[in-house]
Amino acid sequence: MFDKILIANRGEIALRVLRACKELGIATVAVHSTADADAMHVRLADESVCIGPPPAKESYLNIPALLAACEITGADAVHPGYGFLAENARFAEILADHKVHFIGPKPDHIRLMGDKIEAKRTAKRLGIPVVPGSEGGVTSDAEALAIGRQIGFPVLVKAAAGGGGRGMKVAHSEDELATALSTARAEAQAAFGDAAVYLEKYLQKPRHIEIQVLGDGRGNAIHLGERDCSLQRRHQKVWEEGPSPALNASARDKIGETVAAAMRELKYLGVGTVEFLYEDGRFYFIEMNTRIQVEHPVTEMITDIDLVLEQIRVAAGGDLPLAQKDVVFNGHSIECRINAENPVSFRASPGKILHYHPAGGLGVRIDSAVYQGYTIPPYYDSLVGKLIVHGKTRPECLMRLKRALDELVVDGIETTLPLFRALVREPAIIDGDYHIHWLEQFLASGGMEL
Repeated sequence: MFDKILIANRGEIALRVLRACKELGIATVAVHSTADADAMHVRLADESVCIGPPPAKESYLNIPALLAACEITGADAVHPGYGFLAENARFAEILADHKVHFIGPKPDHIRLMGDKIEAKRTAKRLGIPVVPGSEGGVTSDAEALAIGRQIGFPVLVKAAAGGGGRGMKVAHSEDELATALSTARAEAQAAFGDAAVYLEKYLQKPRHIEIQVLGDGRGNAIHLGERDCSLQRRHQKVWEEGPSPALNASARDKIGETVAAAMRELKYLGVGTVEFLYEDGRFYFIEMNTRIQVEHPVTEMITDIDLVLEQIRVAAGGDLPLAQKDVVFNGHSIECRINAENPVSFRASPGKILHYHPAGGLGVRIDSAVYQGYTIPPYYDSLVGKLIVHGKTRPECLMRLKRALDELVVDGIETTLPLFRALVREPAIIDGDYHIHWLEQFLASGGMEL
């Protein structure tokens, strides 16, 4: 096991990793920018190192500063959390060159899944169903048009090196394709330094379903069920739940075993999430995230397995604690991402939290690094925290969520709490009858007028 872990992140995920380290008896090092000197994980860590000024590129993305912090403190491993350098294969390689363990997948797997075209090819080779589309990047408008006619419009133009909705455009007809291609290429070049794009069939009303996996890097891997992440705004997840209201046990077992078998063949190390679009009873691979997910608590609540703790164990060379037959799913869980944003315009709302009262009670969990008097800085993402609830059934879970949302108080800044208080009362949400476009249609229809 590791002696000391440096947590190369901030906010709630840094605090989440710190808690897992403490439960394993591992010493912790918090790194922080000058803007995060008073952060909760900095206060609770055994040691802390300032790695630069507020801009992320000068602090949390500053690899030399992180290496220096490892050397100064004697940390023998780094946990990257999510975001920042969590899926940076070169960072993992540099750490290895300096005899520091990266708590995450092998660099080759990070690099493979970071290239959306190669990831799709690999998924297809491993027997994972994929969305119909181009075999690789499209090099000309004429080639794109031929593929579009073959798979049928509408089509989705996607950045090969992208994510988070950037470099992604829909062409509903042949006439719209040239504009979609040029726009997507320009966005991809600006965001990722790579203008390569590829085409996929655009599904009309799919759900976004992801399978959680855990592997030991030696050919053993299991799946831990699915999370339904279909409630999204601008391709960013807002509400996640598990199990999905759209799947039955047979469908869950089939896609879960397909993914787990693929991870065994890859000899995948650590936690990962294989993401799909699901429509008319069929799964279509879209990407794999080679890191812990923001929404991992949903899986923890329904399996009673600490994903971050197991991530650390397998990174240190430990065996998987469970066989697939030992994974038991219990009840239902929902997570809401509470952001420091206006609930209608989604304009960021950084500032000082004047009053803070977390919800509590049976089956209620809050993953957050904020506290009363804490100032949310304007330099990073706007996540205040995650409200996660668990119940024996989905209806019980929804009622518990409704109660917890009414209890939770965050004053001094605007938050998206009113959005979730509205969603939990919507008939379509109560019935589980929604898809990836539902939330944006709800917002466009004036569902959140305050």
